[in-house]
Amino acid sequence: MRRWLPRLPLVVGLAFLYLPMLVLVIYSFNESRLVTVWAGFSTKWYGELLRDRQIIAAISLSLQIAVLAATVATALGTLAGLTLARFGAFRGRGAFGAMIAAPLVMPEVITGLSLLLLFVALGQWFGWPAQRGTLTIWIAHVTFCTAYATVVITARLGELDTAVEEAAMDLGATPARVFFAITLPAIAPALVSAWLLAFTLSLDDLVITSFVTGPGASTLPIVVFSSVRLGVSPKINALATLMLLAVFAGTLAAWWWAGRFGRRERRARESVG
Repeated sequence: MRRWLPRLPLVVGLAFLYLPMLVLVIYSFNESRLVTVWAGFSTKWYGELLRDRQIIAAISLSLQIAVLAATVATALGTLAGLTLARFGAFRGRGAFGAMIAAPLVMPEVITGLSLLLLFVALGQWFGWPAQRGTLTIWIAHVTFCTAYATVVITARLGELDTAVEEAAMDLGATPARVFFAITLPAIAPALVSAWLLAFTLSLDDLVITSFVTGPGASTLPIVVFSSVRLGVSPKINALATLMLLAVFAGTLAAWWWAGRFGRRERRARESVG
């Protein structure tokens, strides 16, 4: 009993986190239209989900925006991380760092409202954007995802030993060649982590998206939220189950890739030593 007592908080915490997900998965196979009444095993709601054009269109739009936003945010985060980690103290560094970190602590309502006012003002002054939609959602997602990507990449750059880069430049390598041949492979795990984090945040965002969206541009969180307000549909349970499966598969692949990369680094250090 004493041996299990220290593990009890861990077990309780894991149960609190994952039991609701398990219940959701079980009820996604419920025959009944009422999500709280079990009426037998059935997979019909998965078929209904695949035939729901609104949800399929929302998934497609959300994935497109998330992939593009994560890619651009990771690129911008890399540039910002290099500026903060490698250029030392320069005029305006504090303001630059504060502007990068602001979206991390800013309430999403404030961020969404400010972006809405910006797009409305631009539309009145320059005629662009003519209306809010996919483009404005993408710009908004890049805006707040860049901050998260910058934090991850800057932390990795701060831990990186610059001796190899300096040695390469002493031997005549250009800064661009050093970056692509040495720095970029060394921070590759951070780039993948930053991309996945930005992708997840973009795919999951509801508050900011609701401010900057327009007619014909409904992302998956907006469609799900609108559906849940009228009552939870079993199709939403099926959708959530498929999303959990995708997240599990992605996490497993990332864990395998990170372990393989770590073993390769250890072998390289042992061979050098």
